[in-house]
Amino acid sequence: MSLPTTAKEMILGMPSRFKADSAADETGRFHFELEGETGGNFTITVANGVCTSVEGLEGEADCVIRSLATDFEDAELGRTNKQMAVMMGKIKISNLGAMLKFLTMFNDLEV
Repeated sequence: MSLPTTAKEMILGMPSRFKADSAADETGRFHFELEGETGGNFTITVANGVCTSVEGLEGEADCVIRSLATDFEDAELGRTNKQMAVMMGKIKISNLGAMLKFLTMFNDLEV
């Protein structure tokens, strides 16, 4: 499988990076609002050991992540440090606790 290059591909590919074994008891709904040509609005839902990713904003989110699609891509591909992107306001997170839990449920992209 080739490495995703756009924010849309990265978000829609999240279920393939989901750690089903270690995140079996986790739940959450996350909205991604990524501005720009390669982004869009997406919902990732984790429940009952399953992760789904769809286009559009569905239901009430536990956490909303907003950024330019290009800033998100840079963070996911390791061109920018994720923590620095958040601290500099390039990636805005509505619920840091939920986001930190979210990060443990997925493998990083292998760049």
